[in-house]
Amino acid sequence: MLIRTAVLYLILIFVIRFLGKRQIGQMEPSEVVVTMVVADLAATTMQDINEPILSSILPIGAVLLMELLLSTLSLNSVFVRKLLCGKPVILIENGRFIPKNMKKTRITVDELTAQLRQKNVMDPSRVQYAILETGGNLSVFPYPEEQPATCKDAGISPQSQYLPFSVISDGRICHDNLKKAGKDTTWLHRQLQKEKLSLRDVFYMTVDEDNTVTVYKKK
Repeated sequence: MLIRTAVLYLILIFVIRFLGKRQIGQMEPSEVVVTMVVADLAATTMQDINEPILSSILPIGAVLLMELLLSTLSLNSVFVRKLLCGKPVILIENGRFIPKNMKKTRITVDELTAQLRQKNVMDPSRVQYAILETGGNLSVFPYPEEQPATCKDAGISPQSQYLPFSVISDGRICHDNLKKAGKDTTWLHRQLQKEKLSLRDVFYMTVDEDNTVTVYKKK
């Protein structure tokens, strides 16, 4: 019982990783169906110890194969993509609601305005376009004059920013990131000496392309 549960648990993890890292609310309809079917198949075998484990593994494999096939077809066919995933729908255009599209997508005014508030938009009349994407997310585009000014608009030259590499995590050296940052362990230990710290004293340490080092000590 324990072994079959562990095996099916690992298979479910593989399935979720296969589908990608999107959240449930961002999944396409076919991905939601695959998740539900696979979970049901695994649960049935987990509960019934007399059921052969292959009775779940084989259908799960078939479902994944079908999802792979449909994904390939979606990539190569606009018709199949629209059939499986639908297409984006405009709910607000030039500050006006489009009741026909809202009815089609079964979204009420209260639901739409709630999603606008989550995008920090209080007044729908300030929205040029609000588009319901195929994954269920709402894309909101305020009028240009309602959008926050950028550094370019203000004539300001911002400082460059760099992606930091984590070189120590929970007291352990991240050798891959250290190599990506163009550093080695000799450099790392030299930095620790400057801070008068040992490796086990560091909870987290990063370095960016500008050679800025940030150290978070263990408490």
